[in-house]
Amino acid sequence: MDVLRHDRSKTGLPDRPEYFSGTVRTQNLRRPSAEGEAELIAVFFDAGARTIPHAHANDQVLYFVEGEGIVATEQTRRILRVGEIAVIPGGVWHWHGATKATPACHISIKAVGPTNWDLPKKNWNEY
Repeated sequence: MDVLRHDRSKTGLPDRPEYFSGTVRTQNLRRPSAEGEAELIAVFFDAGARTIPHAHANDQVLYFVEGEGIVATEQTRRILRVGEIAVIPGGVWHWHGATKATPACHISIKAVGPTNWDLPKKNWNEY
């Protein structure tokens, strides 16, 4: 059993900073290597920071633990607050981050597997 806690003092720059817009720090809580195992990452977004659009092969769960965040797909854009959880189905184009006014932190939970960061260029700020 793993017992994990997010901690801003244990963060670093994301492995791939080009996949983010704005200031983002990450804490790798659980980084397994075998496909299908659960990966957990605490992602700390400054106000207005977010991921670029992407799609995961598997479902992704985003559990908001600080601040106020946004999760957007091509169909919807939702504001999430502390204690709320978004589940994004595998294969769905989406982005997530903090609102323009408030920093946020979420725990990203997903099975190890590929992520498609090379999606068609769209005006994703509209979503």
